[in-house]
Amino acid sequence: MQLTVAVVGRAHGLRGEVALDVRTDQPEDRLAVGTVLQTEPPGRGLTVAASRIQQGRWYVQFAEVADRTAAEALRGTTIVAEADESDDEDAWYPHELAGLRAEHVDGRVLGEIVGLQHLPAHDVLVLREPGGARTLVPFVRAIVPVVDVPGGRVVLDPPGGLLASDAENLVVSEETRGAGDDED
Repeated sequence: MQLTVAVVGRAHGLRGEVALDVRTDQPEDRLAVGTVLQTEPPGRGLTVAASRIQQGRWYVQFAEVADRTAAEALRGTTIVAEADESDDEDAWYPHELAGLRAEHVDGRVLGEIVGLQHLPAHDVLVLREPGGARTLVPFVRAIVPVVDVPGGRVVLDPPGGLLASDAENLVVSEETRGAGDDED
């Protein structure tokens, strides 16, 4: 199975260097000089000629990319690698999470995990609730204390108001109703 290592961003400078949106926990290994990277769609191998980190962002020069024009043409290209077996007990691939049943810490079924999105601050699980609403759940230990891939479930401890289904249980009283909430 192919996993996303990085997505090529904007060109940087005139000599073909590009910024990367890194999606791997091992960028030093995956982006080492001399490594040949595969792309999606397939058909193009890119050889890492140089790589560096500047202000927390990875920049790479590929041997096959000589100038800014060629670098701009790569923008949006996905760099992929074959999935390795992970020995890390706190590491999961997106395909392992999709399809897991989401349960509340009290045992209620909250829906199904349908994906994982990479956002700038942290990853989020995409939860499809029973009513069809999709909710983004921060993939942090405080909210997702248990990931049980063999058991086919994740356990969530969401704060009030995070889930779309929380709106159904919202109690509105005269004290919480604002001045602009007058009924017609």
